[in-house]
Amino acid sequence: MTINRDGLLVEQGQGHSYWFGQDLYIFKAVGEDTGEAYALCEVVVAPQGGTPPHRHNRENESFYVQEGEIEFQLDERTLVATAGTFLHSPKGQLHRFTNTTAVPAKMLVWVTPAGFEKFIAEVGKAVNGQITSASPLSPEDLDKILTTAPKYGIEIIPPPPEQA
Repeated sequence: MTINRDGLLVEQGQGHSYWFGQDLYIFKAVGEDTGEAYALCEVVVAPQGGTPPHRHNRENESFYVQEGEIEFQLDERTLVATAGTFLHSPKGQLHRFTNTTAVPAKMLVWVTPAGFEKFIAEVGKAVNGQITSASPLSPEDLDKILTTAPKYGIEIIPPPPEQA
């Protein structure tokens, strides 16, 4: 694996883009660009979008909120992060994020080492051409995410069964 010695320039609106549920992941740097050291993506989190509780067993994950506000859970702690907030979740830590507002939020997500981008590329829906909006996750999409996650060292915590 080699790092591009000429550097890397990815301008606004550029990068490998995927819909992951209702959220848009735009990768600015992937493992093949960084000698597998890290991946960096910009995530536009839709209103009520985000992730279920999960753990990464291979990567550390850091978040920098650029716009809006996002509710985070880090183990047992829940907090609301606004623009300018940085959070770090070390590998193995249970975490999730949710946009609980009515407007999109935007953040940078940095994973070290790289690898998470391959999971998103496999289970997400590639954006080819102009970015519009995503359709909700189908049961088939959700099943694909749940069955593919362990391949990438990701443990997704399912919601508790509903009480009747």
